Amino acid sequence: MKEETEMPGTRKLGKTTDQRRAMLRQQVTDFLDKGKMETTITRAKEIRPMAEKMITLGKKGDLAAYRQAMAFITREDVVKKVFKEIAPNYTERNGGYTRITRTGVRRGDAAETAMIELV
Repeated sequence: MKEETEMPGTRKLGKTTDQRRAMLRQQVTDFLDKGKMETTITRAKEIRPMAEKMITLGKKGDLAAYRQAMAFITREDVVKKVFKEIAPNYTERNGGYTRITRTGVRRGDAAETAMIELV
């Protein structure tokens, strides 16, 4: 198993740049929609900063922030949910909106799995 010596946020996840960006956008969208999600630890660690950035944009609440969120999140109803429901819960909190909990290994490929959820 390769040690993670690269900078955070530069995990390649065995995909090309556009495939990786598309996958992460979709996972962030699904995560913000459901509020929690089970995935591999490395993916959870990649999703976390992006999801937190979207919530921070939601806390700003202006049109520019809304458009930035729309450019990343793949469904408009999820963007509305972030701005109207999720972000207002975190007005007192400066970051750290998500929690990653290890949940063991996946049976098929023994990949370490984790649950990422909104705090």
